[in-house]
Amino acid sequence: MTEQDVATVARKWVEAFNAADWGRVEAGLTPDSVYDEFGTQRHIVGDQAILEVYQNWKTAMPDVKGQIKNVLTNGDSAVIELTWEGTHTGPLQTANGVIPASGKRQVTPGALAVDVKDGKIQRHRNYFDMLTFLQQIGAAPA
Repeated sequence: MTEQDVATVARKWVEAFNAADWGRVEAGLTPDSVYDEFGTQRHIVGDQAILEVYQNWKTAMPDVKGQIKNVLTNGDSAVIELTWEGTHTGPLQTANGVIPASGKRQVTPGALAVDVKDGKIQRHRNYFDMLTFLQQIGAAPA
């Protein structure tokens, strides 16, 4: 794949998440895909488990979208600079229990690094500012 193809795979995957098109989200992952979410310290293996994580984020914020600012590529890897924006209107599942809906809007900067194999995401690492996110939804002191 060219670096432009890798950037396209990454962009289309974010677009599929934004649209809650779970068939496209799943189709964009290799079955053995690995997901690391550094804001929550989650390490997830397998396309089905990763799909569930993303569906849980959409349950907590049905309108959440990743607004892509920039995509940088190197070989079969891409880093997407983006901002996650959404309103916390549903329960947010965490390792420490559920954070009830606050109705508050959040705008959280982040970066998503992906490794692409055969046109699908084999590994992705989601870096975002969890403290800023929690403060904005009222789950942490400002």
